[in-house]
Amino acid sequence: MLLFFTLGLLIHFVFFASIFDIYFTSPLVHGMTPQFTPLPPPARRLVLFVADGLRADALYKLDENGNSRAPFIRNIIMHEGSWGISHTRVPTESRPGHVALIAGFYEDVSAVAKGWKENPVEFDSLFNESKYTWSWGSPDILPMFAKGASGDHVYTYSYDAKREDFGAQDATKLDMWVFDNVKDFFHRARNNQSLFSKINEEKIVFFLHLLGIDTNGHAHRPSSRDYKDNIKKVDDGVKEIVSMFNHFYGNDGKTTFIFTSDHGMTDWGSHGAGHPSETLTPLVTWGAGIKYPQRVLAQQFDDAFLKEWRLENWKRLDVNQADIAPLMTSLIGVPFPLNSVGILPVDYLNNTDLFKAESMFTNAVQILEQFKVKMTQKKEVTLPFLFTPFKLLSDSKQFNILRKARSYIKHRKFDKVVSLCKELIHLALKGLSYYHTYDRFFLGVNVVIGFVGWISYASLLIIKSHSNLIKGVSKEVKKPSHLLPCSFVAIGILVAFFLLIQACPWTYYVYGLLPVPIWYAVLREFQVIQDLVASVLTYPLSHFVGYLLAFTLGIEVLVLSFFYRYMLTAGLTAFAAWPFLTRLWTRAKVTSLSWTFFSLLLAVFPLMPVVGRKPDISLVMGAGLLVLLLSLCVVTSLMKRKDGFIKEELLVHLLQVLSTVLSMYVVYSTQSSLLRKQGLPLMNQIISWATLASSLVVPLLSSPVLFQRLFSILLSLMSTYLLLSTGYEALFPLVLSCLMFVWINIEQETLQQSGVCCKQKLTSIQFSYNIDITQFRQLYLDDIRRAFFLVFFLVTAFFGTGNIASINSFDLASVYCFLTVFSPFVMGALMMWKILIPFVLVMCAFEAVQLTTQLSSKSLFLIVLVISDIMALHFFFLVKDYGSWLDIGTSISHYVIVMSMTIFLVFLNGLAQLLTTKKLRLCGKPKSHFM
Repeated sequence: MLLFFTLGLLIHFVFFASIFDIYFTSPLVHGMTPQFTPLPPPARRLVLFVADGLRADALYKLDENGNSRAPFIRNIIMHEGSWGISHTRVPTESRPGHVALIAGFYEDVSAVAKGWKENPVEFDSLFNESKYTWSWGSPDILPMFAKGASGDHVYTYSYDAKREDFGAQDATKLDMWVFDNVKDFFHRARNNQSLFSKINEEKIVFFLHLLGIDTNGHAHRPSSRDYKDNIKKVDDGVKEIVSMFNHFYGNDGKTTFIFTSDHGMTDWGSHGAGHPSETLTPLVTWGAGIKYPQRVLAQQFDDAFLKEWRLENWKRLDVNQADIAPLMTSLIGVPFPLNSVGILPVDYLNNTDLFKAESMFTNAVQILEQFKVKMTQKKEVTLPFLFTPFKLLSDSKQFNILRKARSYIKHRKFDKVVSLCKELIHLALKGLSYYHTYDRFFLGVNVVIGFVGWISYASLLIIKSHSNLIKGVSKEVKKPSHLLPCSFVAIGILVAFFLLIQACPWTYYVYGLLPVPIWYAVLREFQVIQDLVASVLTYPLSHFVGYLLAFTLGIEVLVLSFFYRYMLTAGLTAFAAWPFLTRLWTRAKVTSLSWTFFSLLLAVFPLMPVVGRKPDISLVMGAGLLVLLLSLCVVTSLMKRKDGFIKEELLVHLLQVLSTVLSMYVVYSTQSSLLRKQGLPLMNQIISWATLASSLVVPLLSSPVLFQRLFSILLSLMSTYLLLSTGYEALFPLVLSCLMFVWINIEQETLQQSGVCCKQKLTSIQFSYNIDITQFRQLYLDDIRRAFFLVFFLVTAFFGTGNIASINSFDLASVYCFLTVFSPFVMGALMMWKILIPFVLVMCAFEAVQLTTQLSSKSLFLIVLVISDIMALHFFFLVKDYGSWLDIGTSISHYVIVMSMTIFLVFLNGLAQLLTTKKLRLCGKPKSHFM
């Protein structure tokens, strides 16, 4: 069995990794020739301001008095430049946003594994193509463009990462640091001949990364005075910098200014997903080569922003975020970044029609080069008779479009050139996507075949080794044939040879060959399949169809709950009615009523808004008081028992009560300190980390008696959970744990009702690492319901207080008791542990259910594995590569979550066994006692 679980874990890792090979591969290709417009550019230098985390509405909307928060930028829109909305893509994070702005392509998702910091794939950028680039700002953003640049012409000036503190100081100081250092830089340049000559060259870029708005948004939310005041200070800073540039260069009219943002922010201070507040960012441009404001009478847009912002008479020019990169390169006359997929927004340009046409032609050729390289690469590794070219852009069509465009330029039909080049770009981008996803169908079919085979094999193993379903059916042992293994060996050799001659990556061999041994193992159990069919045929058809429909409905409810959280409420409401539909109500009225009460109470949480949108520390305090009250009741009842309650265990419980009190104090005092902008107190930070570190150790000091150990685990984990809570979610693990305790009791009743075993008192059952295997029983149909309950509770633990498939469900405020200085990996790990705490509570309860129902953990785990794999197969088919970026990202994350749940179930099962069965002593020799 150990070998089976090891192989199962490896197979699931392969299925999990497949999604990254199929959907998350890098879109970049290399080997293109740089392309640039042959005409002289309008600007010698470009200044790029990126206000990190600035929403479009926050900049453009007037305040309650009818005044602009950014009067200088507003004046630019009305009198000097062009403006619009820059539409970003998911994930709306800082690195992908800056890559889209500066390199012109949408980030390879694999970069998330490096915290959006390092370059998983080297790429070309505007900075790399410039003569010189000077940049000031965050140490998280600037280095990646310097590291990706060839030579030594990109200079970075960053403040210390410790300055990125969400609580200790006014975050506008980050932006003031940038503005002050730019001023000092130009002051020094006047006395440094080498530097002075460099900054007077052409094709140079100045990049100012302004992180203050993003930091204030995370710390105080975009509706706060801090966020809005930061916008005003950035506006003042931009005004000073523009004035300084104009003065330094003698108002030569050769400087272009671009002001934009990498992403927006939700009302609750997060970003990462596809809400309009995250994907709509401002774009304001002025200076050399930029069109002046255009007054219009009416504009057609699907939204009502123009009227809301009172900008309906100034022409709005929307772009995709990646389009800004080719705009900047055209303005200063450098080659387009090699991997850019942006389309030059010619409406922003104030230049001749010839310049616009030539720039658009260069843009089209640059993207077409990527298409050609991608097609050549795919053609070289595909057998000629299997290669299917992209029919919409054949070689002859490419030639005809380019020839026609050149002819139009010659005959000065510039409008036709622009429209023809846009058509070519759209076809080339479609072709790039076509070749990028060329192997997706082949890989998908292999993964599905392997998936179905694995589910079949696991199901057969359950029936063969852990059930009585085929007992009594004739089991005539047949002599094994050599035909089956020889056939599968031949199939494996053919698949390997097919992949070899196409020079496929090694991962393709894994996906192609994995189904072969899996299906061999399935067909080896042909006798079991025959016996199963024979057994099912003897079963009443109505009963079989009823069970099948109930199982299918349950699976579909679980799948739908990933998209609609209220489906969990529907499922829990159905659970609440379950005792009344069986004989449980007549046998155990108190237990049945408790089950119904806590099921309905838990059903409320999925109906509530996602965590973080409305923080309320009073609810966290209330949850802490309920934990203290419950602790007092439990400790009092244990102390009154006749068989005694030893001092060591009393000390452990008192230590946990103290930990809960300290957690409440830390949450309250940290909140107060941050509101006063005094930062995170050191003592609070020490207590928080100490509580987290001890939460997995203290339960091991408690009694291994089932009830006492589970209660000790709850107290320890609740202390940590309180520290990570910002509102109503602090109540969630408490209600979930109450339901789990009732579940343990009610499963005892169902087992006694079926006559399988006699009921034992929970106060007499002890967790033990070495369980008597002879006590285990075979599986019954009711055990499928128990396994389904586990999966349902695990999904509820994931989605009960938020949708973790969406990055913006996370609230950074939940980790402020531990740290306030930005650290993506530590913050991510803390938030992940917050998600896993309810998961651990459910797994510990499941350990108790297995113990009290005398059921082997292996057999129940196999059923859980089959259920979760069927769900994963659902999500594999539901993965999208079309529609909105939010739909695409969510569909992929659903599959990743289910596969992660299956894999981590093994590790969390081990953690639950450790927490429930191990016993540590405070001091002295072990004492024996009986409860």
